Amino acid sequence: MIFSENGDILVWESESGPGMTYQLPFDSKDDPRWKLLDAARDRLAGATSQDQVIEVVRSAARNVISADGVTFVLRDDNRCHYVEEDAIGPLWKGQRFPMTSCISGWAMMNRQTAVVPDIFADARIPHEVYRKTFVRSLVMAPVGLDAPVAAIGAYWRDKPVISPREVAAVETLAAMVGEAMQRTRAAA
Repeated sequence: MIFSENGDILVWESESGPGMTYQLPFDSKDDPRWKLLDAARDRLAGATSQDQVIEVVRSAARNVISADGVTFVLRDDNRCHYVEEDAIGPLWKGQRFPMTSCISGWAMMNRQTAVVPDIFADARIPHEVYRKTFVRSLVMAPVGLDAPVAAIGAYWRDKPVISPREVAAVETLAAMVGEAMQRTRAAA
């Protein structure tokens, strides 16, 4: 790992080519979440299948992001398939939704991260689906910005302000996962 002088940019050397550049999502390298993110990066680098990549997200993302829940959503033609989750309450694991009617689909179709501090104040959110859950705010980042194949969602029950560092943590993890997904798909 190499840090820039101001500590805001991190360059990781990648086995698949030149180093990827990520915004440093935490205030210091001593932050415990930094160690968790670094461990997740190592596990992603060793992943040999899509299932292994998904397991890293399920087991590490919630603690790295300090969220009440996370989901991993795969693009399945014109649907979003919620394939895995780790949360304080059940969300949507195993369910499929049209790309055009959920925030994970919006993030993939628009190749943008959605930051939603109040889900009931955002028209992109299917409010009826969320009313049954603890979720009140979220960040949803596409995985694979050029051609998103998935999305990672982070959810909170009481988070009226989502910081740029929290958004960066989700986006950094999504970028790492995108690189791992690309590598494992090419090897398959």
